Amino acid sequence: MKIVFIEPFFTGSHAAWAQEYAARSRHQITIFSLKGRHWKWRMHGGAVSLAREFLAADVQPDLLLATDMVDLTTFLALTRLRTATVPTAIYFHENQLTYPWSPTDSDPQQQRDVHYGFINYGSALAADAVLFNSDYHRHSFLQELPQFLQTFPDYNEAETVQQIVDKSKTLHLGIDLQKFDQFRPQLATDDQRPPLILWNHRWEYDKNPSEFFRALYALQEQNIDFEVAVLGESYRKIPAVFAEAKDRLADRIVHWGYAENFSDYASWLWRADILPVTSIHDFFGISVVEAIYCNCFPFLPKRLAYPEHISDDCRDRCFYRDFDDLVVRLKGACLQVVPLRREKLQGMVAHYDWGHMVEIYDRLLAEL
Repeated sequence: MKIVFIEPFFTGSHAAWAQEYAARSRHQITIFSLKGRHWKWRMHGGAVSLAREFLAADVQPDLLLATDMVDLTTFLALTRLRTATVPTAIYFHENQLTYPWSPTDSDPQQQRDVHYGFINYGSALAADAVLFNSDYHRHSFLQELPQFLQTFPDYNEAETVQQIVDKSKTLHLGIDLQKFDQFRPQLATDDQRPPLILWNHRWEYDKNPSEFFRALYALQEQNIDFEVAVLGESYRKIPAVFAEAKDRLADRIVHWGYAENFSDYASWLWRADILPVTSIHDFFGISVVEAIYCNCFPFLPKRLAYPEHISDDCRDRCFYRDFDDLVVRLKGACLQVVPLRREKLQGMVAHYDWGHMVEIYDRLLAEL
């Protein structure tokens, strides 16, 4: 089967997901993409540019697979002579109805934010299948849709929500987790070293770094022994809390900043012991899954997509109730880190590896 991928924001996890699946699938996959920058303009104009590239190419697909960054209605309108009878699916990595807006973004204050959500809504309505990277993501989007449509003055088309519900499914992310295996330490863990606490997320407001570092300050004030490695990608606007934390935790920091080489990133994940997660937004949580795969013990809020990653026998230990409970659990983990290092967590998330997921993707897309 011939599949055409349409991705106007081809960078980071979006690019990895498309390329990794294309490399493993039994189907023939052609990717049409644009550079991953100017996300608002990509949602507005990306479909026009990608339609032009698609029409210029000598490919007639059996299936179109677009992501949530595509205005699928525009793409299909511009390519209707070639795509009118081609089944289409849209894959939601994120959505603009429930994604929290940055406090520094002026669009919500000027009431310009609803347009991006409407692009997602129109694309879902136009697609033959609507796929989400987690159950949490699917439920949150579909629950928000009726309220979103009610914000408009008339002709709210509320009945279309059920149409989208009926063609929606969860298709969890496929991730190349096996690439971490070659960097797993061969020697036994040095149990004399201090507990290593990990941050491996983007340096952005929606990952809630303020609460993460506040928990570490609380441990510091109680004279709990620990080290911290702060990884993850940073952008032009870095929350001020990172500079403060770098100063206040200076004597605890063993790594600070983006790991340029995957080998360095993987080595830090294998070395880390504890992953406190404080995010206010995660539709899936790739960085969390990667750390768990490397046997880094997570402390998670019982919200977002995280419950989907944790087995029933570990839930009481992994999920915290509130900030005070998080600090208590972190303190206990630091004081009892030696048995924590013996935990075997990899099996909870190993099924997200492409070795398992590729057949699920191939079969589901073939059925469309």
